[in-house]
Amino acid sequence: MELLNTLVDKGLRREPPTREEALAVLATSDDDLLDVVAAAGRVRRKWFGRRVKLNYLVNLKSGLCPEDCSYCSQRLGSTAGILKYTWLKPEEASEAAAAGVAGGAKRVCLVASGRGPTDRDVDRVSATIAAIKEGNEGVEVCACLGLLSDGQAERLRAAGADAYNHNLNTSEATYGEITTTHTFADRVETVRHAQGAGLSACSGLIAGMGESDEDLVDVVFSLRGLDPDSVPVNFLIPFEGTPLAKEWNLTPQRALRILAMVRFVCPDVEVRLAGGREVHLRTLQPLALHLANSIFLGDYLTSEGQAGQADLDMIADAGFEVEGAGTTTLPRHRVEAAAAGGCGGGAEDTGGCGSHASEGGGCGSHAGAAAGCGPCGGAERPAAAEPAVPAARTDLVAVRRRGAGTDLAPNA
Repeated sequence: MELLNTLVDKGLRREPPTREEALAVLATSDDDLLDVVAAAGRVRRKWFGRRVKLNYLVNLKSGLCPEDCSYCSQRLGSTAGILKYTWLKPEEASEAAAAGVAGGAKRVCLVASGRGPTDRDVDRVSATIAAIKEGNEGVEVCACLGLLSDGQAERLRAAGADAYNHNLNTSEATYGEITTTHTFADRVETVRHAQGAGLSACSGLIAGMGESDEDLVDVVFSLRGLDPDSVPVNFLIPFEGTPLAKEWNLTPQRALRILAMVRFVCPDVEVRLAGGREVHLRTLQPLALHLANSIFLGDYLTSEGQAGQADLDMIADAGFEVEGAGTTTLPRHRVEAAAAGGCGGGAEDTGGCGSHASEGGGCGSHAGAAAGCGPCGGAERPAAAEPAVPAARTDLVAVRRRGAGTDLAPNA
């Protein structure tokens, strides 16, 4: 397929596809799915080999969020039967993190629901970062606390945080349909605050909220513009008791096409397979490792994931290897660019540093088109057949009842 050959060539050069090419990936048929995965897999292996980075979530404060993000079980007005608790003590969070590190996790992600941290909250998280780093040599710590105020990113960096997560989640055009208590621009500003403080930026999306293909491409191109080091791809977990509980519109095949599109648009970035993979990819999860080079290990913030050992077995059986603590995740050119104070994109990037624009907890959770003929250089592609609406798999949505905030051992 000419489209895939073009996308592979561009990905190996770190050149972005056009919007039409990205849309064409999402429009491919199930008959072409393995070809799409194989093509995007070539790009993934060029920049990340067969390594899989493991990440582990610790929910520092569950529920009780004043924001109204429609996808979130911790939102204002949610009746989902999730765990609710206030801030974990630093030693409790460190103990939870240690379980993930023992399971092979290289990064610990500290998440707290809410609009954004107070200065006292930053002090709490700073003490938690210190406790985790003291007990787990070499571990990376990523904070995910919501919208940041001036100076807070710098304080987290000084406390030892390596990264900050703040997802864009969906396109700017439809953002107001998902959340009304803050804006898309607020999220972009927080990612830039983190980058300005020297934190590695982590920002991604949630697919499956009823968005169009155009919305998915829009948010991924916005992410490329922001140039984060890692892009988590979440698939909506439709919790009963949330406004999006009835949104069951993903198939395993569509989820793989979304991941492939993200890889083509962000070829040399850590693409993380995040919340909802067990619910929507199901038995096709191993194929996603050919697209994503990073996953969350074990449970998520308010929902259960598959057993940590099952994750490790899946990685080994698929012919991949867990990335070691002494291995640098990102390609050398991105590391060198960050050290020099620039962005991670190459000279081929069309935007440049200034023009680039996990399941998360509450607010913290989480250019012109080319003219001419179709993306393959030939006649226009026929419209794709309307996909069948999948049956709801509510049996796969299980509320987390162990780990942080409980007396039970975590899943790691």
